[in-house]
Amino acid sequence: MSGSFNFLIEQLQTFYEYTSFYNFTLGHGIMILIGLFFIYLAITKEYEPLLLIPIGFGIILGNIPYHPSIQIGVYDYCKGDIFSSGSCGSVLSYLYIGVRQGIYPPLIFLGIGAMTDFSTLLSNPRLILIGAAAQLGIFGAFTIALLLGFAPNEAGAIGIIGGADGPTAIFLSSKLAPEFMGAIAISAYSYMALVPVIQPPIMRLLTTKKERVIRMKPPRAVTKTEKILFPIVGLLLTCFIVPSGLPLLGMLFFGNLLKESGVTRRLANTASGPLIDIVTILIGLTVGASTQADVFLKKESVLIFALGAASFIIATAGGVLFVKFFNLFLSEDNKINPLIGNAGVSAVPDSARVSEMIGLHYDRTNHLLMHAMGPNVAGVIGSAVAAGVLLSFLY
Repeated sequence: MSGSFNFLIEQLQTFYEYTSFYNFTLGHGIMILIGLFFIYLAITKEYEPLLLIPIGFGIILGNIPYHPSIQIGVYDYCKGDIFSSGSCGSVLSYLYIGVRQGIYPPLIFLGIGAMTDFSTLLSNPRLILIGAAAQLGIFGAFTIALLLGFAPNEAGAIGIIGGADGPTAIFLSSKLAPEFMGAIAISAYSYMALVPVIQPPIMRLLTTKKERVIRMKPPRAVTKTEKILFPIVGLLLTCFIVPSGLPLLGMLFFGNLLKESGVTRRLANTASGPLIDIVTILIGLTVGASTQADVFLKKESVLIFALGAASFIIATAGGVLFVKFFNLFLSEDNKINPLIGNAGVSAVPDSARVSEMIGLHYDRTNHLLMHAMGPNVAGVIGSAVAAGVLLSFLY
């Protein structure tokens, strides 16, 4: 009888050792709280809910501790040939392949291209300069990261956070610094979601009341021919200069051609609807799940978050200050409202909405949204080009 009782106790002890209660650490608790905070922001504040809910839930999912012998996490993947190694790896690790190998970001860019209207940019091509100026944040953070002791490849991956472009950050970090990919991706998506909080104070600080009420000329009508030619010409120009940006830029312009050609509506609707939704779910959930406490809670992660904030601030300030400088050479009736300078970062369309919101606060009849969309979509192209530049000499 006592032998059976001891056996039962041993089995219960073994069972307990396999529970999350036994393997729980303070780090897991901290990360679960961060995941809950992301979900809270998404639901109550409506900050990028399509991103923050999958990421927040993924963080919780990735920080439910388990016994080391159980392969269920994103990092429990086959080290060799998955087809000859028998049963190995976890379901999450297979889904995470799309992040680790840079598969998901080009698919996201395909959907972005299929839903983006470049008319405002085409009607006023000078706005592309604002999108280029905002990339200052990427190279500013890259320089600071080098000064803090990060290796050049790591600094390049960290700097891309300044573009406020989550897919580009994932794509570049998967190539240059996969060990920091979780921190870089979470940082990029966090600052994308916090655009309405971070950018307005910078915009107000760097502009005068007179500048905030500048009225811009209505954008001219863009022909269908221009819209069709743009993705083809844009692809050739950008990718001949930066071939390493081809996976992102190629898919972006391909998606836009599907939209603007008028004869592939089904494909455009699929790319801009079901496809991008599915990939967003997968990329958000698996990136969140990659933030396991033992991998994520390190000094470097804190530095990456700080550098991400710095790069985002530099990018926003760079766009606003560039418009102010550019206005010195423009006539009074042709000036650009510097409040659209913040939209040079590629957080589409949230940064353009911030331009509209701040503009309406100072003049209820001055709508800046359409004007801000020009540098906003230029920022998408700019961040992909910047990623290609960094990849070309750091990979």
